[in-house]
Amino acid sequence: MEKIPSPCISICQMDPVKEVCIGCYRTRKEIAQWPTMNGEAQHQLLGELKQRRAEQTGISARKNARTNTGSNIGQNGKQCTS
Repeated sequence: MEKIPSPCISICQMDPVKEVCIGCYRTRKEIAQWPTMNGEAQHQLLGELKQRRAEQTGISARKNARTNTGSNIGQNGKQCTS
């Protein structure tokens, strides 16, 4: 499986209670390990991050556009072509 870009969204601030980044929901250890992880491990962690985000925010996990498994309907209700 191919390696994927970092899930960092440049909101790099650690939650002192939950000990995860409030931007990408990774722990310090996960952030440090990302560059050396293989593609399969990265995809697995992305799934865990989606669940973590959903649990902490109440926002349900979305389908992953990077793996083309989600709907091609945009937020405006129209079909995406790109």
